[in-house]
Amino acid sequence: MPAPAGLRPLVAESWRRSARVDPDGLPTLALDDAQLDAIRGQGPIGTALPVVRRLLLDDVRAAGCVVALTDAAGCIVWVDGARAARRAAEDMGFTAGADWAEEHAGTSAPGTALRLGRGVQIRSEEHYATAVKAFSCTAVPLHAADGSVVGALDITGDDRAVERHTLPLLTATAAAAEAEIALTALRHATRATSTTVPRADRADRADRADRGRRGADSAELTLLGSDTATLRTGDRAVRLSERHSEVLAVLASTPGGLAAADLAVAVYGDRRAVPTLRAEVVRLRRVLADHAPGAHLSSRPYRLTGIRTDVETVLSALDRGARLQAVDGYSGPVLPGSASPGVDDLRDAVRSRFRESVLTDGGVDALQAWSRTADGAADPQVLRALLGVLPRRSPRRAGLVAAIEALDRR
Repeated sequence: MPAPAGLRPLVAESWRRSARVDPDGLPTLALDDAQLDAIRGQGPIGTALPVVRRLLLDDVRAAGCVVALTDAAGCIVWVDGARAARRAAEDMGFTAGADWAEEHAGTSAPGTALRLGRGVQIRSEEHYATAVKAFSCTAVPLHAADGSVVGALDITGDDRAVERHTLPLLTATAAAAEAEIALTALRHATRATSTTVPRADRADRADRADRGRRGADSAELTLLGSDTATLRTGDRAVRLSERHSEVLAVLASTPGGLAAADLAVAVYGDRRAVPTLRAEVVRLRRVLADHAPGAHLSSRPYRLTGIRTDVETVLSALDRGARLQAVDGYSGPVLPGSASPGVDDLRDAVRSRFRESVLTDGGVDALQAWSRTADGAADPQVLRALLGVLPRRSPRRAGLVAAIEALDRR
């Protein structure tokens, strides 16, 4: 169906993309009840749903509209609102399980917002499908902590669904939901367990030992964002055990080294654990010999050399004033699942360095970058500082206020 003259460019482009859609058809059901229950009960949508209910549902009902959540593919996962509006929406196929992706249902706010990756308002006649032309709608994408799109948040109804305040309202609600998603992801990451990558076979170990004698590649230890560390040398990588990760994290952050009793306290929280520590260090030295022959773990005091960590890399960027580069390299807290006192201290120290740096800098870019991390999104002071430097008409302000209020309620 050709696009009529006078359409906004955004809508006209959507109509051209929708050319293969039957304008007189209705969306198909793509998700059954069991799939819908699973999506609503877990994952990012399950986390966002209570926030949406709390912040939007009463106002949407009062306005005679419906509010809906879709998954990342554009299928409606949940819809609620005023009774009459829900019945009318069901008649046009706007119901849980229905596929409203732009390529299947034509131009609509949720489908087009997902396609474009930004908030969209579609008025009645701008819809591609005939059955939808009695409705107007506004939608915004919903993101996970890593920035990936996990769904869309939509308000559908009469002209009240596209009033000037509707898009900022949805943007604010999405920001609050995204903050909750980030917090939930952080809690899950802290509880997650990882498996040790199998050790290389004897041929690989012999090859690495030979390369070590010829001049080993520099080794890097990844500590950020994972419960266990990964040791990389050249193009090879090995996942370490939880205890070995903790020993190396503590020693890498203490260049001067630690006495056996002090290291036992830092790793086990108990000075009497020195015999256990010594046995663990023996096993750790074998791992280093196999996978990082250029590294050295000496005794009296225990001291680590020949390994650089990702923590050092991001903190070095902070020290140079390259805050955006540092935040980009910060994939999460140091060994988030570890309860070792020394790791806990390191984790807090790194988080504090970032926090103090972006607050001291006070710039919009640095504050926005840190606010998108799980740590920044959970810090009301950071969000308030960002709110204070955003332009008065910035669309992010409403979302920040909602996120701050959500954190304060906890």
